[in-house]
Amino acid sequence: MSETNTTKSKPVRGSRRTGLIWRFLKGSRGFFLLCMLCAVVSALADMVTPQIIRVAVDQVLGGASTETLSPAVRDIVAAAGGPGYLRTHLWIMAAGIMAVALVKAGSQYGFRVFNARGGETLVKTMRDTLYTHIERLPFQWHMQHHTGDIIQRCTSDIDTMKNFISEQLTNLIRILVLLGLSIAFMLGMNIPLTLIAMIPVPVIIGYSIRFHHQIWEGFQKCDENEGKLSAMVQENLTGVRVVRAFGRERYERDRFDGQNEYYTSLWVKMGYVMSRFWSTADILSGLQVMLVVVFGVVFCLRDQMTSGEYIAFLSYNGMMVWPIRMLGRMISEMSKAGVSVERIGQIMDAEEEKDDPEGLTPPLNQEICFEHVSFSYEGSASEMLHDVNLTIPAGSTLGILGGTGSGKSTMMYLLDRLYDLPASGGRITIGGVDIQRMRLSHLRSGIGIVLQEPFMFSRTLKENLMIASPGMTEEDLREASRTAHLEETIDSFSRGYETFVGERGVTLSGGQKQRAAIARMLTQKAPIMIFDDSLSAVDTETDAKIRKALEKKFGQATIILISHRMTTLSKADRVLVLDHGRVAQLGTPEELRSQPGLFREIDRIQSMTREEEVTA
Repeated sequence: MSETNTTKSKPVRGSRRTGLIWRFLKGSRGFFLLCMLCAVVSALADMVTPQIIRVAVDQVLGGASTETLSPAVRDIVAAAGGPGYLRTHLWIMAAGIMAVALVKAGSQYGFRVFNARGGETLVKTMRDTLYTHIERLPFQWHMQHHTGDIIQRCTSDIDTMKNFISEQLTNLIRILVLLGLSIAFMLGMNIPLTLIAMIPVPVIIGYSIRFHHQIWEGFQKCDENEGKLSAMVQENLTGVRVVRAFGRERYERDRFDGQNEYYTSLWVKMGYVMSRFWSTADILSGLQVMLVVVFGVVFCLRDQMTSGEYIAFLSYNGMMVWPIRMLGRMISEMSKAGVSVERIGQIMDAEEEKDDPEGLTPPLNQEICFEHVSFSYEGSASEMLHDVNLTIPAGSTLGILGGTGSGKSTMMYLLDRLYDLPASGGRITIGGVDIQRMRLSHLRSGIGIVLQEPFMFSRTLKENLMIASPGMTEEDLREASRTAHLEETIDSFSRGYETFVGERGVTLSGGQKQRAAIARMLTQKAPIMIFDDSLSAVDTETDAKIRKALEKKFGQATIILISHRMTTLSKADRVLVLDHGRVAQLGTPEELRSQPGLFREIDRIQSMTREEEVTA
């Protein structure tokens, strides 16, 4: 199966998106609440300073009556000694401004600290939740999605969500407080000038909403193509040896350059959109400030406003314009974050593979039956398997032969329930029990699989071999290595079992990786063992030794050998020949050699090849 994403995920909208964010906020909600509280204190401190300046200019220095002040402010002025006392002790006013500045500095410090704690806790929660969920998703889901795109969603999209919540949402309360109190104070000083100041506000909010959809689509394209670019890089870094071996560096570089250029062009287009967005905001904000300045001067000349009120009004107007602009920015950032939430939500909405705790746990050292099994991969019009009927006696060895795409590996995936059979696809039983009714963990722990291209983790050889049985003894580990004829190779390494094998086992040869995979599977001591063309990279002599050791040590296990090598299949009790998902032949190796068909033809070709090698 290809890793290409062949399915369209349902969009994550409305309450589902909000619920997802709330779920991710578990563990960081307290930090963000404290962060918002600090933001409110900072906003209130911003409100106080213009009032101190207003009183200093009008009542203290200008000698204006305190009757124009609000009752609360009058009480504070009276408690400080009154305008006359403050006029001779201006340091009190300065001290008040300093005290407010210290409160604001403390609240901003708390805001940053709690914001950082909350943001990093949020990121950790999202990564842990996503990784745990992805680990539980079915094998089929992984085959339908690019690894690079998944990584991009778990890194870049998570950072986008974190930035929106920590930088935008946490400021929402402060923005609302500043906006509400600024308008309230402005209305208290001069209602006509406040109405003039409010004229551009609906326009700013309206054009922000208008840009929202355009920004959303732009960010969505950018995010999706960043995923494609990440997938391309991941594939090329993983397959660097293949690229080098076939001299495809230039082709892959040109392919990357093309995708990178397209990705860059999308961000350039977004740059144009955002430039129009912010330049329009700057023009409207500038016009708003100009209107306030001009009409404020007119009102002052007409004695409809005092100098202190004018200065305070300008301060509050600046505080009002900033929140309005921030609301516009929040709308644009919401578009970007919304795309990221949707992409992460598509992963979280994927249904996990569930293991029924009430599932059956029968013994697996029983006969295996395929009863009228038919199967096709999702999105494929043709069947990979068609009406397959097969019985594998317990403790026997079955060989499977077939061309590419004949369904050999698919049969094993179905047996291990990496894919589930549809209701109309027949059934597979072990000891008469349908595997669909078995507990998944029990079934898979009893089936050992060695793939043609074994995967090695970037760990030591010992850690790779003990993945299936982490609590095994040293002697059991060495016994499995001896059976797989790997111990001699391990002893030749300077660090033995502690040898670091590198990414995907890059330091091991193909044969060494296959033998390591066999040893790893043998540590399970599973009653059912599957070798999916897993001896193709070892020589014929080593192949024979491994099969002999397996027969001697695991003679009671049911062994399934998928291979194109006749010397391997000739030792099987029976051989199944598949042709385009159908059973073409089934019998002992001797019986199939006497029948016309694929088995006899391949056996003849390989026999001639061996004779030519001996003659040469």
